[in-house]
Amino acid sequence: MVDVAGLLAAYDAQMRMPTGAVPDGVSYEFDGPVLRIVGGHMGRIRPPRDVGVGGAELDRLIVRQRDYFRDRGEAVEWKHRPHDLPADIPERLVAAGFVPGEPSAVLVGFAERVAAEPVLPDGVVLRRIVGAGDMRRFADQQTEVHGVDCSWVAADLASRVTADPGQITILVAEVAEVAEVAEVAGVAGVAGVAEVAEVAEIAGVAGAAEVAEVAGGAGAGGRFACTAIVEYCVGTEFAALLGGATLPRWRGRGLYRAMIAERAREAVARGFRLLHVDASPASAPILLRCGFHQITSSVHYTAPGPEASP
Repeated sequence: MVDVAGLLAAYDAQMRMPTGAVPDGVSYEFDGPVLRIVGGHMGRIRPPRDVGVGGAELDRLIVRQRDYFRDRGEAVEWKHRPHDLPADIPERLVAAGFVPGEPSAVLVGFAERVAAEPVLPDGVVLRRIVGAGDMRRFADQQTEVHGVDCSWVAADLASRVTADPGQITILVAEVAEVAEVAEVAGVAGVAGVAEVAEVAEIAGVAGAAEVAEVAGGAGAGGRFACTAIVEYCVGTEFAALLGGATLPRWRGRGLYRAMIAERAREAVARGFRLLHVDASPASAPILLRCGFHQITSSVHYTAPGPEASP
């Protein structure tokens, strides 16, 4: 029987505040009980479980965070869990102009139980990335998957790697160009198909330009079908699994599950006992099948920057 209360206590004690090296260009500032994370693509507020103030004093604390980042021309998010105190924080955030996002399931897994040899489809390989070009491709893939501008992700990843390359692993499931063309064109398999031109001939595609169009931009270095991050939370028992995103036509092929298994192996190799994920409704069922346990939920309340304000 899993001690969910014990996992929640470990999470509250260890995962409320950022750990390790501060990314380049980012600073941490306390305003009373809450931590402001300044210098990213938007502001972030990280409170303790019990903020320790209420009523008008809590209202003033919330408004200060909103106004601090609005004066910088930035939006700001406040991360809230349902067992945070005082219990009326959500109502006070909304009254100050913060908008709740979609709830995430806060999941915790035991790294050794989740770790496994990743199983991948033909023509797909997992690899770690560190270069600026690959980080831009990572951000482009996230933009394509989520349908919002994620170009900021490239600079964010670069700043984390620069601060401490041992604190983060950035993984991609990369599809060889021939496999991508075969997948889109409906060719049954890629075994024995050595060239894009051969796939094009099988699929009835006339030329190289048309091949590139069919492949959806697959080119030098292949296409990132799935992307993910694991961040090692220094001084804790936790590694955090972040950023998992799979292109729509590659879903249902086991890529996200392979990323979970590989990131768990990376965590075990570095001595981390627990894995943490803030999971979307789409990814939570997969993670639960992989052995994770839901300990609570979280919601990001966002106050827009001045350009988005009425």
